[in-house]
Amino acid sequence: MSIPYSSLQKIPLSYASCSIGCGPTDTLPLRLQAISEAGFSAIELSFPDILDYGAQITGSAIAPDNYAAIMPVAVEIRKLCEEHKLKIMMLQPFANFEGWVKGSVDREEAFTRAIGWMEIMNVLGTDLLQVGATDTPEHIINCKREAIISDLRLLSDLLAKRNFRLAYENWCWSTHAPGWKEVWEIVEAVDRPNCGLCLDTFQTAGSGWGDPTTESGLIESVSQSELRKRFEASMDELAKSVPSDKIYLLQISDAYKVSPPLENMTIGELRARGRWSHDYRPMPYDGGYLPIEDVAKAVLRTGFRGWFSMEIFDSGPQGTGKKYEMGPFAARAMDGMQKFLKSCATD
Repeated sequence: MSIPYSSLQKIPLSYASCSIGCGPTDTLPLRLQAISEAGFSAIELSFPDILDYGAQITGSAIAPDNYAAIMPVAVEIRKLCEEHKLKIMMLQPFANFEGWVKGSVDREEAFTRAIGWMEIMNVLGTDLLQVGATDTPEHIINCKREAIISDLRLLSDLLAKRNFRLAYENWCWSTHAPGWKEVWEIVEAVDRPNCGLCLDTFQTAGSGWGDPTTESGLIESVSQSELRKRFEASMDELAKSVPSDKIYLLQISDAYKVSPPLENMTIGELRARGRWSHDYRPMPYDGGYLPIEDVAKAVLRTGFRGWFSMEIFDSGPQGTGKKYEMGPFAARAMDGMQKFLKSCATD
């Protein structure tokens, strides 16, 4: 399928609220202003941003399960977004939901959290919940495919009662679904009209092409020519097998090649690819090396023309931090997004 540039010019553009700013002085209102002035029409709203803004306006920290205190904060955030003409496209990241043992406290808490987040979504005026493929260790949860599918089916049904949707995302360090194909097979098996995919250029290329623990920055279990062959085949399969209406958004970011490589071990609660995701993700054309255009072209070849959302976590090539002014940074992100769209066109 050809990708005419004319078909890309009306793609709606979003920006993840958590992926701009250098510290506590870059408050949510200032971030929303920068995102809006750069020309983005929506945000992915990060749950930690709700808690941080709540602490700012109330003067005290709000517990993540204190939904009575969170609701008024969500009301104020919705007002802020309306002032800046920004749609709240999605609430994220809903993590470590699926696979808990039936009857366990963890499973009960996961479903209680889901209900709480749905109440927040209702106040915010968004209908989309991003669920990241869990990275809870295998020895703690039930990673059998049928258990994962069952949990996501139940969550989809709960969301459907409110006309909400579930966007399931492969995280490249996930315990059971690091690649696009794994999450697609799960979504296909869940078989609910309101359950689709959140795809991501970094997560897809970061699981099937890159590796932050090697000198080359590439998966080294096969030759580079074989790696390229396999990745091209994978992208071709994505383009041919995933219906466009089961893709709810495509998140855009690249990755730095980490030098020296990250240690191939879990530090704290994060595996190497999780640390890579957390700190080493620049915007397109700003020092990254992953084949992110190939991912986007595969997604566009499905016929998808929905949300492209910039989600970058740029702490610099060494992952130690990066200072910048948000206005110019957001403007560069928009320039990078427009260049990216043009580069994805095939005619």
